[in-house]
Amino acid sequence: MSLSVRILGSSASRPTVERGLSSVAVTRDGETMLFDCGEGTQRQMMRWGVGFTLGDIFFTHFHTDHFLGALGLLKTLALQARTEPLHVWGPRGAAALFKRAEGLGNEKLTFPLVVTEVEPGTPIKRKDYEIRPFQVEHRNGAAVGYALVEYERRGRFDPDLARALGIPEGPLWGRIHKGESITLEDGRVIAPSVLVGPTRAGRTLVVTGDTRPCAATIEAAVGADLLIHEATFGDEDQARAAETMHSTAREAATVAKMAGVRTLVLTHFSARYSRDTSALAAEAREVFAGTLVMAKDGMEIDIPFRDADQSSG
Repeated sequence: MSLSVRILGSSASRPTVERGLSSVAVTRDGETMLFDCGEGTQRQMMRWGVGFTLGDIFFTHFHTDHFLGALGLLKTLALQARTEPLHVWGPRGAAALFKRAEGLGNEKLTFPLVVTEVEPGTPIKRKDYEIRPFQVEHRNGAAVGYALVEYERRGRFDPDLARALGIPEGPLWGRIHKGESITLEDGRVIAPSVLVGPTRAGRTLVVTGDTRPCAATIEAAVGADLLIHEATFGDEDQARAAETMHSTAREAATVAKMAGVRTLVLTHFSARYSRDTSALAAEAREVFAGTLVMAKDGMEIDIPFRDADQSSG
């Protein structure tokens, strides 16, 4: 089961020639969702092959560099005669903001727009994963990050042992893999533990949006496979980062280290780093020993299972 991230915009505050504004597309087993939708996101989606069949947009907060692209995207979806609902999630103020946004222009949407204001600590549950909003520390106070957390997967089934035990391939295999004990024709009772290994962990992806380094992010990202954290400034602008409620690359790396994440993706760079993020990377690497990725627009990052078994789950 695939899980991948496409960076659609990695610039802070304003676009540059090299970088668009904040947006991340996440595709999981054919399902696409956006996290933030800065100006120009729909063009980035076309450029990098992200389909408009997405079902959800999750907003971390509603500063214009994270939100403005939604207006154009909604218009495009309506022009394409979309009829499926689009679910929009965001912190306090989302409902009022999108009510105003729907009134812009003369055209009405061709599809239901379902807006939900999230509560930190209240998960959005899906079939085999959930998305957990958590409170971050940014200027407007109503800002959240999101952790996509997959549920545990079944353990591996041992087909060779099943055959050796004389269990015919078919429904009995499925039942025992689902955790049921089975009784064979000769009276033997086979418990699931005989043929099925221990459950296996799913994957965790965390997106912070704009934030100061904070305990809530560390808690949400403990052991995460991938953490996408803003790194607007370098060490020389530590005071400005604190004043504007952003993070430096070193601070983001410290969060990743404390959480024990496998891979850290730094993004949301000040325009001064648009062409060259090497200084930020060097500062982050002084702290974080795991895999470090400096975001670039169009970059795709696959998130494998830790047991390298991508064929089941």
